[in-house]
Amino acid sequence: MDNDHLHVAVEAARAGARELMARYANRVVSEKAPKDLVTDADLAAQAAIRGILETGYPDYAFVGEEEGETEPLASVRAGDEDAPPCWVVDPLDGTVNYVHRLGGFAVSIALYARGKMRLGVIYDPTSEEWFTAIDGQGARCNDRPMKSSDATDLSQSLVACSFRAGVTADSPEVGRFARVLERCRSLRRLGSCALNMCYVADGRLDAYWATNVAAWDSAAGTVIAREAGAVLTGYDGHEFDDWLPKFCVAATPELHSALIEQLSV
Repeated sequence: MDNDHLHVAVEAARAGARELMARYANRVVSEKAPKDLVTDADLAAQAAIRGILETGYPDYAFVGEEEGETEPLASVRAGDEDAPPCWVVDPLDGTVNYVHRLGGFAVSIALYARGKMRLGVIYDPTSEEWFTAIDGQGARCNDRPMKSSDATDLSQSLVACSFRAGVTADSPEVGRFARVLERCRSLRRLGSCALNMCYVADGRLDAYWATNVAAWDSAAGTVIAREAGAVLTGYDGHEFDDWLPKFCVAATPELHSALIEQLSV
């Protein structure tokens, strides 16, 4: 991946954000499933993003949250050498925040190639923050280099998590939440997987875990967090799967181990 890919992804994210902000005050909301919202802005943003990405790279594959294009080609998922690179797009990560005009939502675009997410662009249009990374080239926020914090002690750490829509009191996710809540400095549920990963990358959060997000939620954030020096694995300590992202990301190996110990009980 190179700066040409990054430039096209940034242009696409900017176009998607324009669609989101044009509808911010008058969005039309419906439910994909109970408590799982979608708006006309999600759909318009994905169409705008896809148009720019396909103009720039017409032979690449595409996965996006909306319009039923949620599964990668089998050859892409398997990491076949002859598989095309694949854009992975969440046009609006943090839909509930957006619907309530709360802030804390973003456009997320990643590029997967040769068995790995290689590029990430996440744009928060309310703060005008651009989080970007290319595999092997570090991570940046508005052109400023990012680095994860030096936190090693869970009791001194600020942690975030994500729950699925419609989570119930008897869910294992709630048990994990309670265990970590007892042991960390404070625990947040901010509503955007993409931004949570950026905040770990920039040292604003020390760690974050999620067990029920989709590939497009985490795709760009995995590149950004990894390139900022954070440790990323499955939430049980096993290898991270880009297409089934049940994961833990933490600033340091020591903090990562401490958090995994609580999550894998």
